[in-house]
Amino acid sequence: MTTQQILAFSVIAVMMGVFIWDRFRYDVVACCALVLSVAVGIVPKDKAFSGFSDDIVIIVGSALIVSAGVARSGVVDMAIKRFFPNLNTLHSQLAILMIVVALLSAFIKNIGALAIMMPVAFQFARKSGASPSKYLMPMSFAALLGGLMTQIGTSPNIVVSRLREEMTGSSFTMFDFTPVGGVLTIAGVIFLIFFHWLVPSRTKQGRSIEEAVEITNYTSEAMVAAESPMVGKPVSDLIRPGDGEAIATSVLRGATRMSPFPDLTLRENDIVLLEGPSAAIDRIVSAGKLQLSGKPIRENGQTQTELISIETIIGQESPLKGRSAKEIALAYTRGVNLLAVSRHGQRLQERLANLTLAAGDVLVLQGSRENLPVVIQDLALLPLAQREILLGTRRRAFIPLVILALAMGTTAIGLAPVPVAFFAAALAMVVFRAIPLADIYKSVDGPILIMLAALIPVSDSLRTSGGSDLIAHGLGEVAKGLPAWSALGLILIVAMAVTPFLNNAATVLVMAPIAAGFATDLGFRPEAFLMAVAIGAGCDFLTPVGHQCNTLVFGPGGYRFSDYPRLGLPLSFLIILVSVPVLLYVWPVS
Repeated sequence: MTTQQILAFSVIAVMMGVFIWDRFRYDVVACCALVLSVAVGIVPKDKAFSGFSDDIVIIVGSALIVSAGVARSGVVDMAIKRFFPNLNTLHSQLAILMIVVALLSAFIKNIGALAIMMPVAFQFARKSGASPSKYLMPMSFAALLGGLMTQIGTSPNIVVSRLREEMTGSSFTMFDFTPVGGVLTIAGVIFLIFFHWLVPSRTKQGRSIEEAVEITNYTSEAMVAAESPMVGKPVSDLIRPGDGEAIATSVLRGATRMSPFPDLTLRENDIVLLEGPSAAIDRIVSAGKLQLSGKPIRENGQTQTELISIETIIGQESPLKGRSAKEIALAYTRGVNLLAVSRHGQRLQERLANLTLAAGDVLVLQGSRENLPVVIQDLALLPLAQREILLGTRRRAFIPLVILALAMGTTAIGLAPVPVAFFAAALAMVVFRAIPLADIYKSVDGPILIMLAALIPVSDSLRTSGGSDLIAHGLGEVAKGLPAWSALGLILIVAMAVTPFLNNAATVLVMAPIAAGFATDLGFRPEAFLMAVAIGAGCDFLTPVGHQCNTLVFGPGGYRFSDYPRLGLPLSFLIILVSVPVLLYVWPVS
């Protein structure tokens, strides 16, 4: 073993130990590992920042933006209400999510399938009261498993098919992977459904500032417009999208105030007073196509359509104290609309325009991004928290889905590579205003991208130093004289162990020739061994960095590095135990 190889193994071992120790943030650990690798000479100085131009960084960053655009569109809420109206338990929700992700991953890029379903997972988490971390890691693992089912499902399958053609003159076909991949996917999904409790509820361990100041009793008013599907429908249908979090407190029909009985039939121009969290009210307003209170906002003679909403508190010195929005004429004099009001410990029954405001009231104000900060300062209001308020904001429902479908379609038929297609999709989300320009960088998880960019040259040092060749040689020596099932299991285990440090395609390129070579030396047919390499390279369940799907959910799930082997290690053992006999049955070695 050379000095370079010793240093490469040592740096990676120390880095993994610090990751597992979990005392320092993961991006800091990765950057320290990169600097150390450059210092000891295993990463050339001119290659230190090559990871920032790697395709994986572009794919993950772009997928986060695309996923945010899909989540913001509101289509997710409509899909949940229509197709999964009665899924309230974590087991049933998780089963549907994983099955859909796995099936999609068989035919489209698995990170694309995961990006589609991540917003649904967040909606399910809110509906069931569970942490999103309970959904995201199992979904990522299901995406990896689903990719095993077809030739195009994952990069290792494509690479191993090409290598088989070079070795034998015959490539694997589209569905040669399906018998083994299908069995592994079924076994893996069943395991994840019943053992999801191994994943900790990371996002529930501490309350964020946003959670600490969350307002649950906003009062808002909305009109049943002529185009609303709620005309002629009962109140119970109107508030159903609120999932019990929001209620109707009154229905105003002309000068008559009516009690909102569930069977009360709504009419055109009815005004409904709603009470609940702003997100629940927003779902009711969006699903019912209601019109919130307020006037069209004009600036410089132009009607503004790109509006935002913000939460503020009335201070003791505010000129709003003791006055009503109607009295001040907020929409005309200040260019903002009052969408909702919350008063601690009280249920408000007045219309918003007539309500006498008081110090301590929490308001949701709507206006342009440029004007709102000026109004807040002039009226001595205090912004409540830096969080997104969707109530009253304009969403383009199906544009994000069309963008995502086009991106995945172009990759499926080979018109564009995955990083280019997803980068273009992220850009389209901004161009078509599916996500505001000011919010675009909030969707990108900076620490995740920094960690990825720093780790790529560090992990590549294992290859450039000859460390991967050393592993391959040792594997060949150990495998000699072993029976078929042992040799097959060894190949699978080593491929699983190597893929966190090389990308999965590189693992296949390194391992496949070795596997085929000693299969031939042992007098066995190579197909089962090539399949074992593809399975091992495609099943990285142990780290957040071995596959972009795991990386994609790392930040949103609030995971730690050590969380992955908690669920991934027993799943890996299951894959090994199931793979070997199934491979020997489907692809006999003699």
